[in-house]
Amino acid sequence: MTQKNILFIMFDQLRHDYLSCAGHPHLKTPHLDKLAAKGVRFSKCYVQSPICGPSRMSFYTGRYVHSHGASWNNFPLKVGEMTLGDHLRERGMDCWLIGKTHMKADDPGMERLGIARDSVIGARVSECGFDIFERDDGLWGEGPAGFYDKRRSPYNAYLKSKGYDAENPWLHNANAGLDEKGGIASGWFLRHSDKAANIDERDSETPWLTGRAMDFIAEKAAENARPWLCHLSYIKPHWPYIVPAPYHTMYGKDDLTKVVRDPCEKDDPHPVYAAFMDTEVSRNFSRDEIRETVLPAYMGLIKQADDQMGRLFDWLEVEGQMDNTVIAVTSDHGDYMGDHWLGEKDLFHDPSVRVPLIIYDPSAEADGTRGTVCDALVESIDLAATFVDMVGEVPEHILEGRSLWPFLKGKKPESWREFAVSEYDYSATPQAKVLEVDPRHARLFMLVDARWKCIFADGGFRPMLFDLLNDPNELNDLGGSGDHGDIIDKFQARLSAWARRPSQRTTVGHDALIRSRDGTSEPVGIFIGVWQEDDKPAEMSAKARGKDARLK
Repeated sequence: MTQKNILFIMFDQLRHDYLSCAGHPHLKTPHLDKLAAKGVRFSKCYVQSPICGPSRMSFYTGRYVHSHGASWNNFPLKVGEMTLGDHLRERGMDCWLIGKTHMKADDPGMERLGIARDSVIGARVSECGFDIFERDDGLWGEGPAGFYDKRRSPYNAYLKSKGYDAENPWLHNANAGLDEKGGIASGWFLRHSDKAANIDERDSETPWLTGRAMDFIAEKAAENARPWLCHLSYIKPHWPYIVPAPYHTMYGKDDLTKVVRDPCEKDDPHPVYAAFMDTEVSRNFSRDEIRETVLPAYMGLIKQADDQMGRLFDWLEVEGQMDNTVIAVTSDHGDYMGDHWLGEKDLFHDPSVRVPLIIYDPSAEADGTRGTVCDALVESIDLAATFVDMVGEVPEHILEGRSLWPFLKGKKPESWREFAVSEYDYSATPQAKVLEVDPRHARLFMLVDARWKCIFADGGFRPMLFDLLNDPNELNDLGGSGDHGDIIDKFQARLSAWARRPSQRTTVGHDALIRSRDGTSEPVGIFIGVWQEDDKPAEMSAKARGKDARLK
C-alpha cells in the first residue's frame, strides 16, 4: 500500500466550541463539519499549556512542557530535543512547515556544539525540526524598539508584490481598517474590530497561507517526492481581531452566545485567578460593549478560515490527493473572550485549554468510525505519537503521548489515560510580580478527568477544584471549601506520580532495559560476584579461562 501523506492543520487561538459541528448555534463551519463527518471528532482534547509557545513545543516534540522545558513564549527549545521531524525522517517521511511555529532557536546551545545555522542540521534545529517551505509567525508589530519579530516577513514581501505600498502592510492593511477620515484604524485597538481590514480578502493572511499549501502539495506531486507531513499552521483567528470584507459584517450582537461568567467568581477568588482577572485585557473583555464589538470579528475570522478549508479540500479532491492524505485539524489553545471575567488564554477553564481536534483517515480501516465523536481524554502530544505510528514504531521512552489510531479504527486502546495534564509557567508575567511569587514557584498544573478538574499552584497557594458533572461551566471553585479533601488528595497523588515518571530517560528504550534486566544482553565477558569458572557456561567464560598463563 502506498504510504499516505499527512496534512497537519493548526489554527491559532481557535476555541473548541466555535465550530457548528461542536454545537455553536450561529457560527456555521460547513467545511470543517464535512471533514468531521468523514473522520473522527475528538471532543475532549486538552493542550499541554494554554500559551502559544509551550503548547506548540509540546505538539512538535510529543512531550510535556515539564519534559521539554520551553515553558513560555520565546523560551528556546533546547538543542537535542527530538521533534516530530526527527522521528518521521528516520521512518521515511519528510516534514515541512507552512506558517507559524513560535519557535525560538537555542542559539547558545548551537554555538556550544558548533552547529551552523546554515547547515541542514542547523536549519532544522533552528526551525523545530521542520524543513521550511514558508515560515511566518504572523506578528509583525512595530514600535519604538523596532519590530517584535526581527526576521524578514514573507507575508509583507507578498503584499508588496501585490501593490500594497505601506511601509508595513501587515500592520497597515491586513490588520487595520480605515477610520472616517481615511486614516489607519489599527486592529490593535479593540474599538476598530468592527471595521473591514484594509485589504482585498484574497490577499489576507488565511487565503495566502492556503495558497502556499496548495503550491507545496502541487510541487511535491510533480517531484513524485517521498511521503511528507505538511504542518499548515494558520495565524488566525489570533488577534489582532479584524477581518476583511465581507466577513466583518457576517455576525453581530444577536449571533453571540451568552457569556459564561458569574459574580460568584469574584467572591474571594483564588489569588492567581484574581491576578489574571485584574489585567487590562481581562477588564476590557469583561465589558459587554467590547465583547460585542470584538467577538463578531473573531467569528468572521473563523468563518473565513472555514471557507478556506472548503477551497483547500475541494482542490485536494480535484488533484486526486484527498484519498491519499490524512488530515488533522486542531488549535494551539483557545480564547476566553470575556468568559470567567478573562481575556486572552493563560488559565485552565475549557475556553482556554480545550481545543478542537478532527482527524480524517481515508483508509478503509477507518470506514467504521466516520462521522463519530470520541469523548476519550486526549492530549495534544497524542498527535505526534499518532503521526509516527502511521509510519513506524512509536518510541515510547521519548514520545509521551499515545497514538490515536486505534480510535480511528474503532478499537479502544488498552488502559487509556484516566486524566490529562496541562501546565503554565507564569514566572515571566506581571502577575507573578503582583503576587510576589519567586520565578521558581510561579507554576500551575492542571489535571482533569471525566468528572473533576483540579489546578495546583506552587508558591503556597491552595488548589482550585471544579466539579464538571454538576458545574460544567466551571463557575464554582471548590478548592477552598474544605469539603473535598479526598478528591484533592487523589489528584495530588496523581500529580506526584506523573511528576516522577522517567521523562528524561530518552536515550535508552524500554526494550533495551528489559533485555538488560533479564540477562539477555550481549555476552561480553563481564562477571560480577561469580565464585568460580564453572558457575557460568563455558562458552561465556572461555576467554577468561586460558590454558597456560605462566610467564615464559
